[in-house]
Amino acid sequence: MGAIAFGLVAMLSGCQSKSGAPGVLDPSAIAAPAGQAGSAAAPAQQASSATVGSPTQSGPTSATAAQAKLTLGTGPTKVAMLLPLSAPGGTGENGRKMYDGARLAMADLGDKLLTLTIEDTRGDSGYAKDLAVKAITSGAVKVVIGPSELAATQRLAKLSGSKRPPVLALADNFAGGPGVYSVRLSEADSAAAGAAAIASKGAKKFVLMVPAGADSSAAESRVANALSIYGATLAVTLPYSASDGGAKVVSDMGSLVDAPDAVVVASGDGSPTAVLAALKAKGIPGKAVTLIGTDRWLERPMDPLYEGAYIATLDQSETGPIADRFKATYNYQPDVNVAYAYDMVALSAGIASSVGPDGFSKQVLENATGFRGSTGLFRFRADGSSQRSMPFFKVEKGQLKLVEKSTSGF
Repeated sequence: MGAIAFGLVAMLSGCQSKSGAPGVLDPSAIAAPAGQAGSAAAPAQQASSATVGSPTQSGPTSATAAQAKLTLGTGPTKVAMLLPLSAPGGTGENGRKMYDGARLAMADLGDKLLTLTIEDTRGDSGYAKDLAVKAITSGAVKVVIGPSELAATQRLAKLSGSKRPPVLALADNFAGGPGVYSVRLSEADSAAAGAAAIASKGAKKFVLMVPAGADSSAAESRVANALSIYGATLAVTLPYSASDGGAKVVSDMGSLVDAPDAVVVASGDGSPTAVLAALKAKGIPGKAVTLIGTDRWLERPMDPLYEGAYIATLDQSETGPIADRFKATYNYQPDVNVAYAYDMVALSAGIASSVGPDGFSKQVLENATGFRGSTGLFRFRADGSSQRSMPFFKVEKGQLKLVEKSTSGF
């Protein structure tokens, strides 16, 4: 079967492919496997038939309005979505943002194609796993979107069974597994893309710094593999602790590696500024050594210590086609949580429209051409991981300045 492609944003905006591959933005290019009829249903443009709750004046739908089991749309393709709607703190807020993103995607595309059932995981990994297993074994659900709890998705990835519906997992830094696809950009992928972009310019020797206590294996593997494509090497991976001001890890680097060309600094859930201050005291970044950051840096306010660093991250301009409508509907600016949820519901609607309710196969989801959504161009791999083609930026005067439109194409 030839390349299969689906354009999420194009269904709304009619934009052209930035990658030069027009099929990526053509929803009609999703070809049905032999003997499988496609649906003739057109994407619905009206509001979803079930409207539950309302947005606040300056933020996502309230927890009270979003706690119940909700059903949106009347389409023949049944989709389950698992979100931490009533979880406390930022977890619940992000869950409710994803809920609003899903509602907009249903209004734009899915109302007559999908019946989307949204359930509250409460932020509880055990409960989220149980809800997912129930949906997977129901015999009716064609695809599961979520959960966002990492432990739950990791447990799902260990389940066997070739006939289960696919899971589009929304957990942060989830590596993926057979049939359980990682949706979000991970810090490991951002670090690898940034390192590869610098290696493509001729840099050969790299150092990776990761927070102490973090599982560095994913980042180490991804960066090393990305560098190998360009004949570059990861000389050493060094854990660091912010408690010592970053001095020790920088001193260790000097003892272990002679004249590295670039240093990649992952930050995990913390701030990289202590390490960046220690690196700056050694003249990094500078003419001899390039500094590479990750998308996780950008979860905090831009710090002067970021100056001169290179970062591969999602293209915020991709959200443009949905941002204005979202803001007008829900009274707040969409973020990446909104975008991921919107894209997964839109992807489901596109597959249901072009291939039919039974079109959620490995062949369709793992096609090499990939999909373009409000989070940019992405594709899923057979091992459940995802790959994204991201723009590459340099921090200049506290702003991200575009260096390259894409770190890679596929």
